Amino acid sequence: MIRNLLILSLFFSIGTSHAQELNAQVIVNSDLVNQTNQQVFKTLERSINELINTQVWTGESYLNQEKITCSFVFNLTRYNNGQFEATLQVQSQRPVFDTNYDSPILNFLDKDIVFSYQEFEPLFFNQSSFESNLISLISYYAYIIIGMDADSFSQKGGTPFYESALQVVNLAQTSSGKGWKPSDGTRNRFWLIDALRSNTFREFRQTLYDYHRKGLDTMTENPLEGKKSLMSALNQLEPLNKRRPNNFLIQMFFDAKVEEIVNLFQEGPKVDFKETEEILKKIAPFFGARWKQIKA
Repeated sequence: MIRNLLILSLFFSIGTSHAQELNAQVIVNSDLVNQTNQQVFKTLERSINELINTQVWTGESYLNQEKITCSFVFNLTRYNNGQFEATLQVQSQRPVFDTNYDSPILNFLDKDIVFSYQEFEPLFFNQSSFESNLISLISYYAYIIIGMDADSFSQKGGTPFYESALQVVNLAQTSSGKGWKPSDGTRNRFWLIDALRSNTFREFRQTLYDYHRKGLDTMTENPLEGKKSLMSALNQLEPLNKRRPNNFLIQMFFDAKVEEIVNLFQEGPKVDFKETEEILKKIAPFFGARWKQIKA
């Protein structure tokens, strides 16, 4: 796998392990739920954690240090007799060559989380069948995380994992769960995987690769050229924005990247940032105040 070879060469890691792909932190926050007995929420948190971190999601071999750092934060809004409603914040990071820094890749808020769970209920993933809405949610985002991580290491490297996420969506559409169908809204699981797989949004995936491999991963060796590559990667989102204004893939990208971009261009060698700043103001106007802070 390209990601394995890259990280192996970058970090000179020792030892191999056919381990799971994800190193996930799971939080189930029940602060908004009026429930005296908190044990069911702790059990749910532990069960989700075990599913994510022990399941082998792909046929690839991962070293222990290659596991993708990510988090799943469930903020429960309602609970009644095994029925849960919540929002889910999913985040992931990837290492940057020759540094101790992890770059944010995904920062996505899913507001349509509804599932059933009985305490001590076993959670098992079956790729060929729908088991429960909770298991589908976890497996879907596991594949999205792995796919976007792979896209950041090789061009269109995430394709097979997006296909697995699509399979989860297709199976989940047979349920009554919200967020799996195109009619369930404009920013849901269906539309996310549809956009990631669509040639219409090809610049997004190219930017993921160019930004990380040609930009961030070269910063230690040549920070000036790295910055120029970062600007080039960001600039290529402009035609996508012209074709699909205010599309949520661009919004999702900057939800994850805004702090990083500002910090990167506030420090180190100076570059002519004016053109990129104007593009950012057009494609990510919701962060206009942050772009003004860059004095490159």
